Amino acid sequence: MTDDAALAADIATAAGELLLTVRAAEADALTGRELGRRGDRAADTYILERLAAERPDDAVLSEESADDPVRVHAKRVWIVDPLDGSKEYGMPDHEDWAVHVALWEAGRGITAAAVAQPAVGAVYGTADVRRTELRPLAGRRPRIVVSGSRPPVFVADVARAVGAHVVRMGSAGAKAMAVVRGDVDAYVHAGGQWEWDSAAPVGVAQAAGLYCARIDGSELEYNRPHPYMPDLVICRPDWAPTLMAAIAEHVGAPTDSARVAMARAYIRSLVGHDASHVRLAADAWRVENGVRTGDSGVEIRDRLEQGPEYRPIRRVRELTFREWDDNVVARFLLDLDAGDGTLTVAVTEHFAIPAGEIRSIVAIIEPHEPK
Repeated sequence: MTDDAALAADIATAAGELLLTVRAAEADALTGRELGRRGDRAADTYILERLAAERPDDAVLSEESADDPVRVHAKRVWIVDPLDGSKEYGMPDHEDWAVHVALWEAGRGITAAAVAQPAVGAVYGTADVRRTELRPLAGRRPRIVVSGSRPPVFVADVARAVGAHVVRMGSAGAKAMAVVRGDVDAYVHAGGQWEWDSAAPVGVAQAAGLYCARIDGSELEYNRPHPYMPDLVICRPDWAPTLMAAIAEHVGAPTDSARVAMARAYIRSLVGHDASHVRLAADAWRVENGVRTGDSGVEIRDRLEQGPEYRPIRRVRELTFREWDDNVVARFLLDLDAGDGTLTVAVTEHFAIPAGEIRSIVAIIEPHEPK
């Protein structure tokens, strides 16, 4: 194909059909999390093969592949999420998952994009998306869609200020396309995302005439060295001034930097035992109190999710971060189930994060002595 927008839509459509096939074939054999990962890998392989065949000179940034720093200096970069909403994909009867394919060009931003929602048979692309029909706000409550698992802490205050109703949904693509269709009036996120979560949805939303920005009103920028996107707003343009003013009034502390967000995702997985959102380099390693406890990203991730040493962990407390250059140090207290009570230890973890993935983790664990 010679047209980038048509290619994005074609790849997203075909990857979505593949995901439907995988879901139908494997749903009875795999758990929800494993089904999501199986679909992610299959769709990623397909998308990368298509792009390598049809756009061999372009760089690619994909959630499921190692981040090549060369892309930062490339003129054309495809930003891909093979399966946005893998949790929902792994749950029976859930339709709120999507495939994202977007093209970023130097000096131009997102120039072509497509979001496929296979479970509902819909594909939205920059080539043919219709401008969003703006239903009158007068006489009805506006609707704000947010993450089902990580809604912004300020959204309830914002909703009260603007008289809106809050709706929860999975998948950034599904939420953004709900605004494109006019089903809801805004999508607000502040729990941290990656560029692949929003690049294609933002490209389609902009083509549909919607307002897209960071929660502070600044421009959404892509193909950054660290592909972390802390927050965003997609909403109908006539309502943007009112909504953004309410967000500015009620938003709290600044969002995490890219490196701190990566470290926080790792620490969150200690309790949740789900490392799906932890970015680890393929050759990542971990040392705990001088003992090597991980020699690859895959091994570290598997131990976070299945290692018996992590099962007693119940809570993280008093978490603080310090960041400088490529380094992040996290200090926190860890409460562990000790059978007949709770054992608390003090943890210091040093993360080396030179690019878009955690390269190494050095942990020091000490007995905690209450003051």
